[in-house]
Amino acid sequence: MTTAANPIVQIKALGFPWATIDPFLFCAYHDDAYPRANPQMGPDAPLAGRDLGQDFSRKDGWSMYHGHPVPGFPGHPHRGFETVTIVRKGLVDHSDSLGATARFGGGDVQWLTAGKGIVHSEMFPLLKADAANPLELFQIWLNLPARSKMAEPHFTMFWAEDIPSFTATDAGGRKTEVASIAGRIAPIDGEPGAGGPLVPPPDSWAAQADADVAIWTLRMEPHARWTLPAAAGEGTRRSLYFFKGRSVTVAGQAVDGSAAIELRADAAVELVNGDEVGEFLLLQGRPIGEPVAQYGPFVMNTQAEIAQTMADYRRTQFGGWPWPDQAPVHGRDPARFARHPGGREEKPQDHAAAR
Repeated sequence: MTTAANPIVQIKALGFPWATIDPFLFCAYHDDAYPRANPQMGPDAPLAGRDLGQDFSRKDGWSMYHGHPVPGFPGHPHRGFETVTIVRKGLVDHSDSLGATARFGGGDVQWLTAGKGIVHSEMFPLLKADAANPLELFQIWLNLPARSKMAEPHFTMFWAEDIPSFTATDAGGRKTEVASIAGRIAPIDGEPGAGGPLVPPPDSWAAQADADVAIWTLRMEPHARWTLPAAAGEGTRRSLYFFKGRSVTVAGQAVDGSAAIELRADAAVELVNGDEVGEFLLLQGRPIGEPVAQYGPFVMNTQAEIAQTMADYRRTQFGGWPWPDQAPVHGRDPARFARHPGGREEKPQDHAAAR
């Protein structure tokens, strides 16, 4: 049991995927040390011993997932929730049944509302033939309330240059870098705060004023101190994932090695990092509090709705697949871009020029 003096609810070891709490459904962390690229934009390495099409082996530090020759996730459907994909290293090539495409990476985020149904592919093209091609990303599934499960599909790009962030410096001069994909980080003790927040998709649970959804990343220098501010919303729940580093002290309790730490959201919590750089992901939000019925990539409220979803997908393929193959990649130009349904094009520099 937690007490008023102890903001830690529970601590769990990190598995795959990471355990989440309502309104989040799923969180996967991919950290792949891909080697040099071959001419097909796949890994220039033997694939013997891998279960191609279903390779989650991490053999030699990387996986092919469902892709071949390019690693990644070829076309697959979703309905009833949102995906938030945070790409810290490498590139992701997106294509979908609405005719949209994108290439993003290096801190960019794609927020996709699947709503009533979409098919998309997420491929990891390797472009460097003379150097390693590391890939690091989170994919987070955020549930939709019943009233929004059949919303129109929609995707939003948050380019790295636009994501609110700030750096806090403790009394010893050690720094903590904080970035906010969702939710405003209130300043503490004169800190500037991260500004923002960015505007989530219109039908997202995060777009509700009282949902108190936050998705933040933290990077702490060795021995840095920083206080995680209390959440604003009543009933909010939060998880802090410690995924890189040797150790951290959370509200006075030592945590050795990676862990999922559920915290009371109404309490500010001091973090004291250990002797290596520490990295964290924070997920928080007010629970939706509705029944969850899930069958693979479909998340509804009842089993009858799941059966209807499967029938709808068999009948319509959620609009069909307009691409020549199930795993499109977007060439060798590393430039990031998004092409939305209807043809509107968007590039990171367009946003920078508008500021």
